[in-house]
Amino acid sequence: MKLHNYFRSSASFRVRIALELKDLRYEYIPVHIARGDHKKEAYAALSADTLVPLLEVDGEKLSQSMAIIEYLDEKHPTPALLPADALGRARVRALAQSIACEIHPINNLRVLKYLVRELKVDEEAKNAWYRHWCREGLEAFERQLAQLPPSTYCYGETPTLADCCLVPQIFNAKRFNVNLEGLGRTMAAFDACMALPAFQKAQPSACPDNEP
Repeated sequence: MKLHNYFRSSASFRVRIALELKDLRYEYIPVHIARGDHKKEAYAALSADTLVPLLEVDGEKLSQSMAIIEYLDEKHPTPALLPADALGRARVRALAQSIACEIHPINNLRVLKYLVRELKVDEEAKNAWYRHWCREGLEAFERQLAQLPPSTYCYGETPTLADCCLVPQIFNAKRFNVNLEGLGRTMAAFDACMALPAFQKAQPSACPDNEP
């Protein structure tokens, strides 16, 4: 398998976590999206949406982190990243999508660049935008967790798709100095995940293309 990704991309980070949790070996191929390498002809020829991550596996190319992780979970079911029961799977997908579909889309790199380059928003205002939407989303995430039974991770006693999404989001939240106070269940799940080698190996500082 080949994973085209960027060390700081939270979507890429999600897939790296899933690969590490399942102990799957892959070739790490960096795509520097901050420099615009994903828009260049060589990568555009591989990726129809010119986004990261892109997984090459069994002669096929897969895009979108959530689809990639569910593919990996179906092909390599142990350890499972989704519960065995339908209700549990719905709960975990809802948590994961609260991050991947609600927080991430309005705070990802291309949106932040558009705010600065096209709308002429200054750095302070851009960061305020990020912190506002991230905090609001994490508060909603915390409320969802509060409705679930106590657990070590987001849902249950093993990491799931929800944790694959949560950890990268918290990394980015810390990078932008988002207020994380009062998010007890959320941060407890994050801390539990970061105690595991799989999450440590997948984090940005462990990536070959890591930059300060």
